[in-house]
Amino acid sequence: MKARDPIADLRRIAFMLERANEATYRVRAFRSAAKALAGLPTAELTARAAAGTLTDLAGVGDVTARCVAESLAGEEPVYLRRLLATEGSDLDAEATALRTALRGDCHTHSDWSDGGSPIEEMALAAVELGHEYVVLTDHSPRLTVARGLTAARLRRQLDHVEQVNAALPEGFRILTGIEVDILADGSLDQDEELLARLDVVVGSVHSGLSDERSKMTRRMLAAIANPHLDILGHCTGRMVSSRPAGVTGPGDRGHRARTRKESDFDADAVFAACAEHDVAVEINSRPERQDPPKRLIRRALEAGCRFAISTDAHAPGQLDWQRFGCERAALCGVTADQVVNTWSAAELLDWAGKRS
Repeated sequence: MKARDPIADLRRIAFMLERANEATYRVRAFRSAAKALAGLPTAELTARAAAGTLTDLAGVGDVTARCVAESLAGEEPVYLRRLLATEGSDLDAEATALRTALRGDCHTHSDWSDGGSPIEEMALAAVELGHEYVVLTDHSPRLTVARGLTAARLRRQLDHVEQVNAALPEGFRILTGIEVDILADGSLDQDEELLARLDVVVGSVHSGLSDERSKMTRRMLAAIANPHLDILGHCTGRMVSSRPAGVTGPGDRGHRARTRKESDFDADAVFAACAEHDVAVEINSRPERQDPPKRLIRRALEAGCRFAISTDAHAPGQLDWQRFGCERAALCGVTADQVVNTWSAAELLDWAGKRS
């Protein structure tokens, strides 16, 4: 039988484990093995598999070595076969239609901040999912726990993204962006000149989440009025469950298992401002966030807001979590024409550009 690509199989297994929200150590085992073996010539890989010496290499264990051997023998690895056989989908017709309409993801992270994978790997995973674009939104400077990007580092990232885009398949592109902290006074945590250069700006509150209602409301209203802000990220800041799989970057501390109550703010005033200033409300697809809760999605819908159904992905497999956001959006009556990432990249850029 013709040999399969063992590195691709290892990465596919890691992707599926991330997507299924499995334990981080399982994901890391397959990604580490793929990284360790990627530089080996095919002849050496085949020889090691035959001699049983793959596990002599750092990062390769018994399970991953067995998967490699099966791939080289032309067989679909048993581990991958089991994952494929047990995966399922609970999407109903409305949620499926919404997921199908999505053309990109407006909130993702890389290992430049607290993500676990390089920009290139995140982009290629998005390509495999059928996306036309992905917005790279690493954190801003004040969020030091997540290695937020200083102005100098963000400028370097912009140059790097330009180089990566030149090498990506035709028809797909990385859009530049940031998840910028909304500071205590409602200002945005990055240089105005840089915010103006970015394609899409997501603004989120990460500190002072227990501020009293009037203070939090004023803070959010000031940010929403900023012409650089395009999307209001995970607006309540809540955590409803434990840390997801695959978050292996330096900012892993920011995703430890915990729960956190919602921030208190005047939702009617905030959503009215989003509608007035044409700022989209993010429906965050992370299973541990589910933010905003459905009652607030409905209130934003009644206020006439646009939405962005985004993953806030910190690892490649998490890019397929949009289905969770689509399920919640569909339950609340959100339709595709109200979601900005059902638009083409050109349409999204036109909308964001008009705002700023």
